[in-house]
Amino acid sequence: MEEVDVEPTVTNIPGIRYGKHMGFAWGPGDILVYETQFKASGPSLSGPAGPFIHQVRKDEDIYSPILRKLFNESHHIFVGLQTIKEDLPSKSKRTQFVSISRNYRSVIRACMEELQQVAVSTRDTEMATQYGNQVSILLAIELIWNLCEVLYIDAAPAGSLLLHLLDWVRLHKADVDEKARDVLQSDSPAEHHNYWDVVVSYVLQGSLVEARQMLVKQATLQPASRNTYKLMDSLLGKMPFFNPGGTETVTEFDVKWSNWHKEVESYLKDNSFASNHHLELICKILVGDEDTLLEQKELLSTWYHFLVTRLLYCHPTVKPFELHYYAQSCLTMFLDSRSVQEPLDSILLAAFEYDICLVIKDCSIVLNNWWFVAHLTDLLDHCKLLHSHNLNFGSNMREFLLLEYASGLFTHHSLWQCAVDYFDHCPELGRACLELQIERVPLDTERKALKVLRICEERQMSEQVRSICKIMAMRALRNNRLGSALSWSIRAKDAAFATLISERFLQDYCAKGTFSDLDLIDNLGPAMLLSDRLTFLGKYREFHKLYGEKRFKEAAKLLLSLMTAKIAPQSFWMTLLTDALPLLEQTEVIFSADQTNELMYCLEELTSSLNSTAPGADRPMQQEDVEQTKVELLRLSLARNLAMAVVKEGTMET
Repeated sequence: MEEVDVEPTVTNIPGIRYGKHMGFAWGPGDILVYETQFKASGPSLSGPAGPFIHQVRKDEDIYSPILRKLFNESHHIFVGLQTIKEDLPSKSKRTQFVSISRNYRSVIRACMEELQQVAVSTRDTEMATQYGNQVSILLAIELIWNLCEVLYIDAAPAGSLLLHLLDWVRLHKADVDEKARDVLQSDSPAEHHNYWDVVVSYVLQGSLVEARQMLVKQATLQPASRNTYKLMDSLLGKMPFFNPGGTETVTEFDVKWSNWHKEVESYLKDNSFASNHHLELICKILVGDEDTLLEQKELLSTWYHFLVTRLLYCHPTVKPFELHYYAQSCLTMFLDSRSVQEPLDSILLAAFEYDICLVIKDCSIVLNNWWFVAHLTDLLDHCKLLHSHNLNFGSNMREFLLLEYASGLFTHHSLWQCAVDYFDHCPELGRACLELQIERVPLDTERKALKVLRICEERQMSEQVRSICKIMAMRALRNNRLGSALSWSIRAKDAAFATLISERFLQDYCAKGTFSDLDLIDNLGPAMLLSDRLTFLGKYREFHKLYGEKRFKEAAKLLLSLMTAKIAPQSFWMTLLTDALPLLEQTEVIFSADQTNELMYCLEELTSSLNSTAPGADRPMQQEDVEQTKVELLRLSLARNLAMAVVKEGTMET
């Protein structure tokens, strides 16, 4: 795709003072704009800069609650499209692609109808205008998509092509049915002021059954002209329409249609309808008289309606490659020399010329978001219609547009989850973009963090997993939620941070005498092997459980092993030895003589290290006295236990 060749739209920012220099900061989807005191030359402007920071959003539509349904529903259709198998027969795949295209259009229509209802019911004039603009955009999107479906996805051949184009026009010219309803509900339909407009509109659309039903009412009202009306009814009824499911070939149909056309021309030349100018007008339309058709501009309303009507009554077996000739001539004839060609006209003309790339380019420029071009391009790519359109900067057109669309979704607080699937189906750059975008998702709550984490874990994005876990662990630690912090650090497999939090748990225990978050510590399992300090925390908690269950011998053995294996930090030895006191004071001997000797050795090692540290600010005198008292009690208990153990073991030997 070449460079944008139109001037970009200007966004006016209210409150910005004229002559002020602007500063800005780019974001993923928004721009922050603010006033500065900078001046290119001369002294700085006097007075402070503006107090406001203005947020300029690139895509306002994603913040509309109604249009958000469009994004969510189309996301499900998109994911379903990616699952279609490549090895299916082409006919079967085409049927599925057409079905998917109609699903997309039904979602657009549903949003459009809801927007129309809200626009009518709202009392806010500004909001009503905004909703009205959104309806107009969706109408144009659905019109373009429907035409692309007919021309590219369904790829109807000659004969069937015109039938599809008639359905396309009828769908987007719904005011005829509304007028017909008003006429039929009146007391005298045949005398209603819109009666003939409705009849002619039906003829222009090729809805001849409805036109005949309306003419019957007029024929009943005018008995003298009954034969004339009967003749017109016969001509309308005999007009052949191609049947794609039948056995008739296009050539056979063409012969039949030519015969009918000659019959209509003969009646027109014979002035068979000269007595009734309304029927004569219809007869001229049936023969495809260009001047007559152009006189009906008000009823046709658009050049592409004029195109389809002209093809219906002049070239019913038009071939796809001929369309652009008729489209260009109809556009030229229909628009006045003073009329300006609208962007929609250019897009539709490009579609009739089968220039898919130009359709996508023009839609990208005109529309205010990437939704339409991203999904249409993806569908066309699956139809194998875009393989020749590769870009020069590392990606094909489909992937480029999907990446742009998904990046926009990532700026929204809930739609970012939909964006993940779009990145997943971009094989070249999708993962790299997802890794960059996922880091920008604000982790407002733990629930949201878990969602982001699950997405990263499913895709083996280990760096992002560690980053998220560290952020959440640090946040939990700052809020003194030690259990949550430890859980996040274990998920991050961050040994250093797990050690830090384990220390905090132990400090908390020393201060309060109890553990917090017992469920987490009790169920550490293999995770306790992440760091030595975490291993000690888990084992120390296990000691308390054994003690609580009165399994004293097992508790004593575990307590001793924590010190002798150097798992416990020496700063915590005094606490462990203090925990041993109740076991030493039991009436039954818990520690054997050897175990008691090992405890004595640990106590002496601890006291020697304490003595080597002179009293100071870190260890006040009062604390030193308490520790000295603990040491004396421990020595006494250990000596008493050793004596009892020696006696018991000696007795058992004899």
